[in-house]
Amino acid sequence: MEQLQAALHNPVLVAPIVGWCVAQILKVIIHLCVTKSWNWERFVGGGGMPSSHSATVGGLATAAFLEFGPASFEFAMATVFGIIVMYDAMNVRLETGKQSTIINMLIKNEDIKAKLDETGKDKWAEIILKEYVGHTPSQVLVGLILGILIGVGASYLLK
Repeated sequence: MEQLQAALHNPVLVAPIVGWCVAQILKVIIHLCVTKSWNWERFVGGGGMPSSHSATVGGLATAAFLEFGPASFEFAMATVFGIIVMYDAMNVRLETGKQSTIINMLIKNEDIKAKLDETGKDKWAEIILKEYVGHTPSQVLVGLILGILIGVGASYLLK
């Protein structure tokens, strides 16, 4: 029990978890406001505003900076990890989402469905790929700012 209590007072652990949770809740609210429709998948799904990946690594790096200092191994690791995650979200995963959109449009095409049926792979025509998997630079930036604010808050509130 003592170890659990210590973990719950560790800003380097709490900040990224709270950052992810807050970003996911904001995604649901923003999606609801923009589309006027409720989507449970937004609670756990990737993509959208703000980037929960950026909020998570932003909170982690900020808390590591405030707890261990700018010259620490922990801050260096969190920062490099954060850069990789944010780069991946804006580039690799964003492109994957764009490709999924095009593939989904192609699969809905009747000529392609017929060709897939001819090859005996009719299951392909039923597949819908996830299109919300990456982030735009503005979604990453807002997530990062959110993570930094939560990292600062966690570091000061949990001392």
